[in-house]
Amino acid sequence: MLTVTLTGLTKSVKTKPGEKQLRTLKTNQLTNTSVKSQNVENTQDEQILLMLKNKSTFERGFGWLIREYQERLYWHVRRMVTEHEDANDVLQNVFMKVYRGIGNFKGDAQLYTWLYRIATNETITFLKKKQRRTTTSIDDEDMGLNNRLEADTYFDGNEAQQLLHRAIEVLPEKQRLVFNARYFDELPYKDMSNIFGTSVGALKSSYHHAVKKIERFIKENNG
Repeated sequence: MLTVTLTGLTKSVKTKPGEKQLRTLKTNQLTNTSVKSQNVENTQDEQILLMLKNKSTFERGFGWLIREYQERLYWHVRRMVTEHEDANDVLQNVFMKVYRGIGNFKGDAQLYTWLYRIATNETITFLKKKQRRTTTSIDDEDMGLNNRLEADTYFDGNEAQQLLHRAIEVLPEKQRLVFNARYFDELPYKDMSNIFGTSVGALKSSYHHAVKKIERFIKENNG
């Protein structure tokens, strides 16, 4: 049986890659900056993929892949499912699928784009299953979300941050995915188009509508 060991992803983790303080949500203010240059990441991916093609280095290559991408994928999933335990469960499933399917990666997209698509699909599947099991009312669910946000160290008790995440939670699922991908993960629209199977124009429109809804929610609930 395959066991995927995820390291450093604890409920009290303080590092929040891509997380920002609440700011004016304007499309033209979002810039696509990253910690590493794209060239370095591409070279690293090539090395990982080369190791994964060789049976003698496969396990080391897969371990490298996990170490490199687990935290970014974790926060992508976490923003959708909210709770740490659920995010960890989804991420375990993500890497199980990656382990079994890495041989099908054709290289026609960046490795992270491929991983992000798998994580997105697994998250949607989890949310749909959870929705079918849930019998609580909308009001009860909202109250539960507020309590989780206030108690969770991920949000650091920051009221502005809690308000932003409450606003994101009420977005339709597709808009929430698009907003998170663009705002938090800073993905280019071209990569998002490959992930979601949607045109760039439609994604820009979805992000714009999400921003407007979030701005309205914050204005109505701020104070």
